[in-house]
Amino acid sequence: MGKLLRTLLFGLIGAGIIHISVVLLVPHYSDRNAWSRISAYGNDWQFHTVTGETKPGTARLAFDPLFQAAACRFDITDLPAHITGVGTLPYWSISVYNRQGENIYSINDRTAIADQLDLVVATPLQMIELNKSKPLSAENSVLIEADMDEGFVVIRSFVPDESWSEQVASFLKNANCSPLL
Repeated sequence: MGKLLRTLLFGLIGAGIIHISVVLLVPHYSDRNAWSRISAYGNDWQFHTVTGETKPGTARLAFDPLFQAAACRFDITDLPAHITGVGTLPYWSISVYNRQGENIYSINDRTAIADQLDLVVATPLQMIELNKSKPLSAENSVLIEADMDEGFVVIRSFVPDESWSEQVASFLKNANCSPLL
């Protein structure tokens, strides 16, 4: 009976130490999320090239050398976000994330309308307004309803060989992330 009580006591003390350690480490890791890492690239409403390189003291973003990527943060509190890109590439995909980094929606060139990057991210109330009177600039857009105020998109494009590198870089550089007016 004494061994059982001692084992339970050590187990409870160990669990308490682990619990306290985790609680004390939360502030250290909470600011090292995708949202804060993308904000380090630059201003909202602009695409910024995502690289595999890291600055001292920052965590590395997942990076595949056969892909180039760009990310844009947005705030759709007042107006929906309109994301566009023009060009022909071997493959591209775009993912919409909320501020916590949860994937809300994904699409690629095979499932997009006419293989073109053109999507609108809107809140439920904004989506009702869009369905009533869709602006000409969003006439052929894929409409995404997202119950959030802030988020970000990441475009990834496949670079099968060096000959595609410049075309992919141009596509990502010319991609547009702006409020839908």
